[in-house]
Amino acid sequence: MPENEKLKNSDLTLESFLKILDYSSDEIYVVDRNTRIVYVNKNCEKHYGLKKDDVLGKLNNDFLDKGYWAPSVLPEVFEKKEPVSIRQQTYIGAELLTRAFPILNEAQDIDYIVITSTEIQVFKQMITMNKQQIEEAQNHDLHEIIIANDEKFRKILQFCEKIAPTDSTVLIHGESGTGKGVIAHHLHNISNRNKGPFLNVNCAAIPADLLESELFGYTSGSFTGANKGGKTGLFETADTGTIFLDEIGELALPLQAKVLQVIQDKQFIPIGSNTSKTVDIRIIAATNQDLEEMIRNKTFREDLYYRLNVIDIHMPTLAERKDDIIPLTYRFLNKFNSKYNVNKAISERCLQVLFHYSWPGNVRQLENLMERLVITSDSIIEVTDLPLVITEEVKEVPELIHPNSLDNAITEVTRTLIKRSYAKHGSTRGVASDLAISQSKASRLIREFCSNE
Repeated sequence: MPENEKLKNSDLTLESFLKILDYSSDEIYVVDRNTRIVYVNKNCEKHYGLKKDDVLGKLNNDFLDKGYWAPSVLPEVFEKKEPVSIRQQTYIGAELLTRAFPILNEAQDIDYIVITSTEIQVFKQMITMNKQQIEEAQNHDLHEIIIANDEKFRKILQFCEKIAPTDSTVLIHGESGTGKGVIAHHLHNISNRNKGPFLNVNCAAIPADLLESELFGYTSGSFTGANKGGKTGLFETADTGTIFLDEIGELALPLQAKVLQVIQDKQFIPIGSNTSKTVDIRIIAATNQDLEEMIRNKTFREDLYYRLNVIDIHMPTLAERKDDIIPLTYRFLNKFNSKYNVNKAISERCLQVLFHYSWPGNVRQLENLMERLVITSDSIIEVTDLPLVITEEVKEVPELIHPNSLDNAITEVTRTLIKRSYAKHGSTRGVASDLAISQSKASRLIREFCSNE
């Protein structure tokens, strides 16, 4: 019996087939000869923090250039026109064994490339790989890439690119756990000072009577209990680099005056010394307090505030970064799977609950939660594994929508692409250019999918 007759007579419908692909333990990813993504299953969300609708119809390089994974398997496939295997790492921390299979036409040209990716974490033994390919993958420091699918956070990173080359002081505002320290470190890493030290000083964690000696150092015998040889302060240790003063609002007023002098003159006098020292440092400060209110209450110096606030950055809460919740969840899942040598998964219903939760503790709360869930859950993290404080708040989530036919799936993908493109460009010409379709087709689809917006 011909193969097509076998399929026709079987009970396997297209809907069932698509569901089977979604339940595959491997990511399945298909590009055409122009490297446009024509199919991907649900595991793309686990590996890259991206929904199917975010991926379909886009060019492979749209994501490769942004660092979602590295290195690319496609150049070698196009060159050799034969299957290729490499090791990859994604920006949310998944390590993958990726295999690519070219589909050739009668002229022996590539029509499609089918790519499958398996998490290396599931393998219990070392996988023998080409040494050069492993080194290439490891040389991509993707762990340093900051997740920023959310537009607000992307704008912050773009702003950081502008201010990083300068030595201006920066004041980062934001609630606890929003990632103020991450942004400070990022500014240092992309600055001209990145070969120098980066020191993170939590002003709230060091007792007030010790903080002055920690920051400025002291000479031998300057006070009872001082080290015989004296001590080098953190400002001096950070010379040629960056010092990050977290929770700057906790500084006592006398200490604020000394910090102000360092900012203004790049000089300070260690405790017990009569000689000033000069340092070449950039100062970044952060606070979750209202410094302007503290100025009115005479608990924070106004002149220090304006010296610190040359450039200010306001960090959004995690609840304001909705598009980053799922990618961050998978980043922490990968992190703690690796740390505890397990391979836990998370259910889609559980992801939906996390997405709709308010996250008062921000990113730090999500990270701590994922560590707890990896430790305490069974093989799949379910809603029942979540703390009561979350499930009590998010008692209902929208039903998950799965297209029940190929036509419906295509319609949903088209709807998403058209609405996103029209929101971005606002014109038929812009949509036509963005999606590589005619202007008349763009106009028709905009009327169909955006007329009620």
